[in-house]
Amino acid sequence: MSSKPVSATPPPANIFKRWTEQERQVSMENALSHWQKDQDVWIFGYGSLIWRPEFEFVESRMAKLDGHHRALCLWSRINRGTPELPGLVFGLEQGGHCTGKVFRIAAERVEKTFEAVWVREMSTGSYLPDWKTCQTEHGEVSALAFIINPESPGYVQEPHEEDLIEIIMRASGIYGPCVDYVMQTAIALQEVGICDERLAKLSDRLRARLQAGRP
Repeated sequence: MSSKPVSATPPPANIFKRWTEQERQVSMENALSHWQKDQDVWIFGYGSLIWRPEFEFVESRMAKLDGHHRALCLWSRINRGTPELPGLVFGLEQGGHCTGKVFRIAAERVEKTFEAVWVREMSTGSYLPDWKTCQTEHGEVSALAFIINPESPGYVQEPHEEDLIEIIMRASGIYGPCVDYVMQTAIALQEVGICDERLAKLSDRLRARLQAGRP
């Protein structure tokens, strides 16, 4: 475990609250309030959804979302960290653009799929699910995207790279080490032809730390 202090200090664990099943259900129903039950829907993936969607889909496409960018801006105290040593996971922050993938969910599987996605992504309500216009090679699609909630106690402006490395290297949660999550995302983006220079550089530095045997 790294003992080097970082300036990006997470807020106290006792201000975080896991959403109840009812809160998640209300949020999901709000997101689907305009959905017609015979319509397929799209979900925009920009992080682990690209390499571990965990749901069935009938089509996927490369997609660009304008107005938001990918950032490690959410403290993770469960999936990729603990209350004592939280990690960081990706969110969509305002500004710039983000290239990811959109997944088309068949109409008959929408409700079941969304229930599972809400359990995975909305355990604390740190995201604002919103329908965004995404550009694909076959035209525009309206896709559900998980935008970071800047009012969430889990939100943090992406720390400087040195702090990022220390946080990522020391954190691990129920889904495994934070460093695996970040590096797997970088690999997945590269494999599908998405250029994210900042993430690629960060991944290279993390790999060097691992190869050197440094925590």
